[in-house]
Amino acid sequence: MIRRLAGGLAAAWAGLTLGLCAAPASAAPVQAAHMQAELVSETRAIAPGQTVWLAVGQKIERGWHTYWRNPGDAGEPTRLAWTLPAGWKAGEIAWPAPNRLPVGPLMDYGYQGEVLLPVALTAPAAAQPGSTAKLGVVADMLVCAETCVPTQAALDLDLPVVAAPAPKDSQAAPKIARALAATPQRAELSAVFQRGPDGVALAVIGPAVKAADKAYFYPYASTAIVHARPQAVEQGPDGLTLTLSPGFDFTRGQPPATLAGVLVVDGHAMEIAATPGAPPAGASGLGPPAPRAAGLQLLPAAVLAFFGGLLLNLMPCVFPVLAMKAANLAERASERAAARRHGLAFGAGVLAAFWGLVGALLALKAAGTAVGWGFQLQSPPIVAGLSLLMLAVALNLSGVFHTGTSVQGVGQGAASRAGLAGAFFTGALSVVVAAPCTAPLMGPAVGWALVQSPAAALTVFTAVAAGFALPFVLVAFAPRLLARLPRPGPWMEALKKLLAFPMYAAAAWLAWVLTVQAGNGALARLMACAVALGLGAWLWGSAQRRRALGAPAFGLSVAGLLVGLAAIASALAAPYAAVAPAAARESEPSGLVAQPYSRSRLTELRSQGRAVFVNYTAAWCVTCQVNDRVALSTPKVAQAFEKEGVVYLKADWTRRDPVIAADLARFGRAAVPLYLFYPAGGGTPQVLPSLLSEKAVLQAVQADRRNGMMGA
Repeated sequence: MIRRLAGGLAAAWAGLTLGLCAAPASAAPVQAAHMQAELVSETRAIAPGQTVWLAVGQKIERGWHTYWRNPGDAGEPTRLAWTLPAGWKAGEIAWPAPNRLPVGPLMDYGYQGEVLLPVALTAPAAAQPGSTAKLGVVADMLVCAETCVPTQAALDLDLPVVAAPAPKDSQAAPKIARALAATPQRAELSAVFQRGPDGVALAVIGPAVKAADKAYFYPYASTAIVHARPQAVEQGPDGLTLTLSPGFDFTRGQPPATLAGVLVVDGHAMEIAATPGAPPAGASGLGPPAPRAAGLQLLPAAVLAFFGGLLLNLMPCVFPVLAMKAANLAERASERAAARRHGLAFGAGVLAAFWGLVGALLALKAAGTAVGWGFQLQSPPIVAGLSLLMLAVALNLSGVFHTGTSVQGVGQGAASRAGLAGAFFTGALSVVVAAPCTAPLMGPAVGWALVQSPAAALTVFTAVAAGFALPFVLVAFAPRLLARLPRPGPWMEALKKLLAFPMYAAAAWLAWVLTVQAGNGALARLMACAVALGLGAWLWGSAQRRRALGAPAFGLSVAGLLVGLAAIASALAAPYAAVAPAAARESEPSGLVAQPYSRSRLTELRSQGRAVFVNYTAAWCVTCQVNDRVALSTPKVAQAFEKEGVVYLKADWTRRDPVIAADLARFGRAAVPLYLFYPAGGGTPQVLPSLLSEKAVLQAVQADRRNGMMGA
């Protein structure tokens, strides 16, 4: 008994070893007209009752193609006729998503290059381990270029039967897995269609189709639509709507009961089966997909980013830190070597701050948080802390206390080291405060970078940092420019005190930003912290002056340090409640009235055929505030908006808002400002310049009026 059992196990093991090691998972390829065909399996054997995937592979000659299940305007799909042992079953082809193949005035759907057509094969439960199943299939294919050649390939495969389920370990298994992944999947989508005057509106709602850049519908029925006509895409807050040209199924009288097929959205293929019904409001209203910088490559993006960083020095966002740059340069102008070191230290601070912000931004995005460039100023504690930091810098420039050297002076080496730290700090702070706004050329590059790999994003932002730091570094290495500055003297101390006032202004501006984010209660706390910080700075300065006279000052130093740190810690740790946006904003003195932005409001206005101007802005973006004053809040713009019925929506990104972040991403941007003009009656929104002018706004309104008159 034991001997017979041992012999049976040995035979089974020998059969399994023979099946797994000796059996091929594919037969020799067969050469057909303009292609090569073969039959492959994901396993090297099969067990009774097991289902495995086979695939008919096609390696198609360049310039030729075969067809999908719906070939489009012409052609025939591949058809398979199986020859299997009794009880064995082969399923239908799991068709991968096709490509569009325009041929003259026609549009075909099919495959080029290499494609696998997977088919599920099921062995009967009565299959005998140790036997070999001989599988055969005749593939009838139409291979076309400018002409078509019907071809046939007889393919076969021997698949051993083993006792235990066979693993997916054949050479073809990875390719078959990729082919199955390319087949359309069912998603959480709802779809309806309706015949209208402009065609068949196919409306799709669901998370997988929100903010889509590209979409195309491949119907299963060849007579459902006119395949060669373009499919217009309209975005909505909850999905999208495709306008299709109706085919014979719609023109024969009774529309089809369902419109089934494959919807490919941004490269992802999904099966849908739409039923008749009115398109929901959330499937349209936002216009066609926005133009994006998706066509950029790394080198062009880096070049754009570099020149964008250069132009960032001219943006109003940088004005609050110009004083720090000027004071830092003036201190070292007479010492060329020291000036060069300080220029390099400033550049290093810029690079370090950019890298730190980019790292934090990528980490937050990887964690699923909807953030963009400038996210640091969307946090009330950080805004409060920066306001106090600006105040401390201003007090230092005013002479309340000193950093780098004490009043009585120290050795030159120590002074130099402290000065380098100050230059590094100046560069880092200029990035934290000034970089959230974007300059011309910088927006598309940064928007592209944030949807690429971390290495590409770091490269692009390094280019921005290099452009931003370059002017200051070059000045530090320009002896002729430095020689024009007067020698050190009392004028330098007077200049430093004068340059303190822009820093006081920056502290006040950040305090105003805090009130927009968290209300007047937060401002009261910040003012209390500011008074405490001023006291701490005065105590620290008093200690420095006492030490200069040779008097003990340890207690004053400790008291000043503790009071100052307590003030900053209180501002950072205080709770900040969000301020709810007002239902409607009061009009500017010019008469321009802004409504709060929401996708539903934009959709409603678009459905009414109204022209809409959307201003994506933030209180912490100085460029945005300047644009508001010089380009939007003017009587001419208010009159033009009122005359032409343009609705003005303000999308306030002062505090974090995932909806606005997603909108910016749709247009290839990662930061504000962004200005969109939606024309009356529908159409693609126009993106206006980041440095906005009254003329640019008026030209957009006038162009829309002319287009409307021509359309009428």
